[in-house]
Amino acid sequence: MRVYLDNCCYNRPFDDQAQVKVLLETIAKLDIQQKMRDGEVEFFGGD
Repeated sequence: MRVYLDNCCYNRPFDDQAQVKVLLETIAKLDIQQKMRDGEVEFFGGD
């Protein structure tokens, strides 16, 4: 699977995690990055 992460998602872990939406987006972003490191998904740069 190839995924594209928009630039704004990289700052999500530094946003206020008190909001459930922000927390869930942070968890999803970090999970996708871990899957990239594990080779389960491939980063697509949008080119």
